[in-house]
Amino acid sequence: IELERQLADYERSQGAEREELARLEVEYRRSIVESQRARDAVEALATQVRDVLGAEGETDPFVMLTASDDGGVGVSGGRPLAGGDATMPVDTAGDGEPALSADELAKMRRQIDALRARLKHLGGYDPEAPQAYEELKTRYDFLSGQVNDMAEASANLRAIIAELDITMRRQFIETFHAVNERFQQHFTALFNGGTARLELTAPRRAPGDEEDEDDETAPASEANLPKRPSLGGVEVFVQIPSKRVQDLSLLSGGERAMVSAALLFALLETNPPPFCLLDEVDAALDEANVVRFCDILKTLAEQTQFIVITHNRVTMTHADAIYGVSMGPDSVSRVLSMRLTEVRVGR
Repeated sequence: IELERQLADYERSQGAEREELARLEVEYRRSIVESQRARDAVEALATQVRDVLGAEGETDPFVMLTASDDGGVGVSGGRPLAGGDATMPVDTAGDGEPALSADELAKMRRQIDALRARLKHLGGYDPEAPQAYEELKTRYDFLSGQVNDMAEASANLRAIIAELDITMRRQFIETFHAVNERFQQHFTALFNGGTARLELTAPRRAPGDEEDEDDETAPASEANLPKRPSLGGVEVFVQIPSKRVQDLSLLSGGERAMVSAALLFALLETNPPPFCLLDEVDAALDEANVVRFCDILKTLAEQTQFIVITHNRVTMTHADAIYGVSMGPDSVSRVLSMRLTEVRVGR
């Protein structure tokens, strides 16, 4: 009975040992599978490192990760991971093979992800990019030269415009004084006395159109350019004999015609034209004023040919040639001409 009991205990212990052995075999197989998975993951990580950080043309790989037999992870080499002094930490303790901890592997993973993101940000490589760059650079240099030439030409033109403005203003002032002097002479001759003058008026400005506003709204390229001189109008002041100074609007028709003739004669004398056409300028003048008017015409006729349309007999007597237009019974216009010099000689 004792032996049977011992045999039963032995069989129970043997069964327990068998169950433990089966459990250990299962654990062993699971450990082998996990080790293989870890080894595959490490190899994939090493491949990523080589793809991202490997130098082209090198015989040895940039970095190599290995898995030890006991399930640990090791690294061979010690080169930088990414520009700088970031290198893989190497542990030579234990069996002499380098090993990496989980934190170090996570750090390597972050570095790999960051480098991969940088490569994606850079985009793909275009082998024709250098040639395109050279073409664009040549085009840019050409256009830059054209822009510089245009800027220089613009500056030269603006300088010429400024010089012309100064010259035109000087010539205008000189001509104005000459016309003013001759206007006074002709006015005195036509009115047999009295005084007259021309005066320049200040330029008119629109409300709110101030110099400061013009400077603020002017382009930056025109900020340093000289301002163009501005001129106003011309005011006429006359004083007819035995009268006070009057405005032109207060003069009679004949007086206005005399003032206009004096100003016209002053302009013609200052810059004589080849010919001048006067259309019934003497219509509002009396006989005495017409005589003075014709005397000035005779003087100016030495340099300018005058064609006068008139019905005044006094003016006709001062002409060298007379042309008349009449209509006959057949309603056809006929032109009659006569040279007074030939008529006088014939008499």
